[in-house]
Amino acid sequence: MNILASIRIALRALRINKLRSALTMLGIIIGVAAVITMIAVGSGAQQRIEDQIKGLGTNLIILLPGSTTSGGARMGAGSRNTLTEEDAYAIQRDVPAVQASAPTLRGTGQVVGGTANWSTVFYGVTPEYFEARNWVVAQGKGFEPADIAGAAKVALLGDTVVRNLFGETDPIGQVVRIRKVPFIVIGTLEKKGQSLMGQDQDDVILMPISTARKRVLGQGAGRLRTVGSVSIKVRDGEDMAEAEAQIRSLLRQRHRIQQDREDDFTLRNLSEVLATREESSRIMGLLLAAVASVSLLVGGIGIMNIMLVSVTERTREIGLRMAVGARGRDILTQFLVEAITLALIGGLLGIALGVGGSVAISQFVGWPIALGIEPVVLAVGFAAGIGIFFGFYPARKASRLLPIEALRYE
Repeated sequence: MNILASIRIALRALRINKLRSALTMLGIIIGVAAVITMIAVGSGAQQRIEDQIKGLGTNLIILLPGSTTSGGARMGAGSRNTLTEEDAYAIQRDVPAVQASAPTLRGTGQVVGGTANWSTVFYGVTPEYFEARNWVVAQGKGFEPADIAGAAKVALLGDTVVRNLFGETDPIGQVVRIRKVPFIVIGTLEKKGQSLMGQDQDDVILMPISTARKRVLGQGAGRLRTVGSVSIKVRDGEDMAEAEAQIRSLLRQRHRIQQDREDDFTLRNLSEVLATREESSRIMGLLLAAVASVSLLVGGIGIMNIMLVSVTERTREIGLRMAVGARGRDILTQFLVEAITLALIGGLLGIALGVGGSVAISQFVGWPIALGIEPVVLAVGFAAGIGIFFGFYPARKASRLLPIEALRYE
């Protein structure tokens, strides 16, 4: 008996018992759908983290002032202004592994543009900031050296600020007042979305660091060159831990910190933090897929049970086939094909349900998904494997029946 004939017989047997076949396939359908949905959701979470990594900047180290000890009490990062612009420039000049080092000043305030106003955060930055944080100017232009040197009152707006102040109007060339100081909008920033902490990265205004210090924050002469943080981008291929050690050594030397004293600054390697988050997300996705795979196992057991019942019900048919010349391997093939057919039909229906469920989650819950061909192929292959594994024992049992005893079975 050839395979095509076995498939026709299998389909005919499944049609005879439609309800039983449907209930048998239900476990496979649910299992495959659950696996595809969980993999799609897990992959979407990983993709979201990768996008956030790109948004923050790759190979990024954040340098913060502090941490210090005052009166026996340890103070946290940012508790004391210990960093200067010169520190940032020295890091870029003296640490070979560093590609860009961008000093930053931060402030918050009310911004007025046209007839609207908006409360947001602003950063005083240098041109190196865009390279360190992988941020692109979407429209207009960025800061020029003359803007930094002359403390020019020019600004770049994030997407959220643009929408709240100007709506659909082109903001380029418009005047906004930041803490009552007028600025000309020379450009807008590429949209970045939310950070890993859920903060809107587009709710921001960038201005020259000299402008922020002198015209907006109003820092006195004693704090003329201090900065709130430094964004440091390490060159691709360089060891992040080694670069961090070189930066720490340079800063301790510049700040004249004794060997037995703690750092008066804090280094945060965001690449390590984000890599940990990505690995955690990947493990969670695999765990969810493994839990969903239990449904496939249950479906396989259901197939084996139904095939055993089918062998019992069709014992006389098996004996008759053997009496007219069918061999044991023909009977084995027939029942094995039935089991695989059940599993594959259930797998295909499960794929449709899984893809639909993934799209529904994305649309109604707002959770990102990433559905590729690999989980679909994996689910179908697993379904076929379930059919072979759990269908083999009933098929083998049927093939070993003796024709005389099978014909006498009541």
